Amino acid sequence: MARLLVVDDESSIRLLYSQELADEGYEVVTAATAAEAVEQIGTQDFDLIVLDIKLKNESGLDLLQKIVKERHNLPVVLCTAFSCFKDDFSAWLADGYVVKSSDLTELKEEIKRVIAKKGAKPA
Repeated sequence: MARLLVVDDESSIRLLYSQELADEGYEVVTAATAAEAVEQIGTQDFDLIVLDIKLKNESGLDLLQKIVKERHNLPVVLCTAFSCFKDDFSAWLADGYVVKSSDLTELKEEIKRVIAKKGAKPA
């Protein structure tokens, strides 16, 4: 069973993603801030991170750079309400990019694709 970390400042998104991804067979841990995410990454093993780009007063892209620098083999899928960041060089560090939607099909497919590509344990 793959372990996912969902990093999003919106509690409703964290709850929705946790339930939907758990139903897909993933073990899901959540973080509301970059600091919580760094703590979780430092103390637990994950197969993939689902990361929002805008975290209240923090940048998910800054967190992405930190993750890539410290855990370069840990895949990250950016999940944001904004498609404009797709052209940001920092976003290119991620393994996947999904625009948020009420239909989580694209996010689920991107997670499966990235996990399969990285050779992590499938759900």
